[in-house]
Amino acid sequence: MSALLWLKPSRPARSLRCLPAVLGALASGILACLAAGPGTAKDFPLHAVRIIVPSAPGGGYDFVARVFAEKLPGELGQPVVVENRAGSGTLLGTQLAAAAAPDGYTLLVGGLANLALNAGLFEKPGYDPVADFTPVGMVGSFTYTLVARKDLPQSSLQAVIAEARARPGKLVMAAAGLGSGQHVAAALLANLARIEFLDVQYKGAQPAYTDLLAGRVDLFFDNTTTARPLVDSGRIKAIASSGEVRDRLLPSVPTGVESGLEGLVFESWIGLFAPARTPQGSLDELRRAFIRSMADPTLRARFETSGWRLSTLSPAEGSALVKTETERWTQFLRKAGIRAE
Repeated sequence: MSALLWLKPSRPARSLRCLPAVLGALASGILACLAAGPGTAKDFPLHAVRIIVPSAPGGGYDFVARVFAEKLPGELGQPVVVENRAGSGTLLGTQLAAAAAPDGYTLLVGGLANLALNAGLFEKPGYDPVADFTPVGMVGSFTYTLVARKDLPQSSLQAVIAEARARPGKLVMAAAGLGSGQHVAAALLANLARIEFLDVQYKGAQPAYTDLLAGRVDLFFDNTTTARPLVDSGRIKAIASSGEVRDRLLPSVPTGVESGLEGLVFESWIGLFAPARTPQGSLDELRRAFIRSMADPTLRARFETSGWRLSTLSPAEGSALVKTETERWTQFLRKAGIRAE
């Protein structure tokens, strides 16, 4: 006997004609849910996503986070909030991201400093840059430029090297903190050229520039984006850049390799990372949203006008980059004796 014979509808019998359509729609919905399965993109995101910035507001890491915090909500359908967690350089915020639940709701702005360099600076950073994070997407990279006080007699890299060899430890090199990109770039120069500077550590780039502009220090290896306005205004002069090719922000400035120093290639890279073991479905949704965001001409222009070279690396290639860079800079920092206090 058909189960429908047990129905005792109080409505007119003609309403039963609609029942097959209703049941069919309900079955289709159930099948769609079953096909989606648990942990897939259809279940994500259900609430706000946070991006941890392991530094104070301002600077490259914060810039990346805020650009994507504006763009990703339209792609994900949920708010995206920026959480600045500075402390011990970039160590604290990165530790927090590594310890976060791997559910797709916590992302990290990760780059050369907090992933590759920290692994060499700290004996126990509290996270493994390769094993504890997976790229959502790589954003891009930027170069550093060796700049000098405007009245420094030397105006080329070879002249700076010659002066440093003639008077070891007399040229004063500013750095924006122990183990910072600026510090490592200067250390790489000294190591390759076999010269010695008098290193002076500052808590950031701005106090370093204050003394450079006042003539109290001679040189500073800062990121090109920050250095450019001062170079263009003639308040400081550019000596050489650290890129593989000349930086479009300062196209007249030769690279270190062009200046005769093989190996002087040093670029910071940054991307968005999720904790390892994030469900594949959530990770796929985040990556799709990232790709759509990076395709936006307005977003691309914001990065490019700020001196960024946008990345074309896939997530797998991003993982390989983190591994290679971590190994390279850990070896270099330990050989150079650069360790965090």
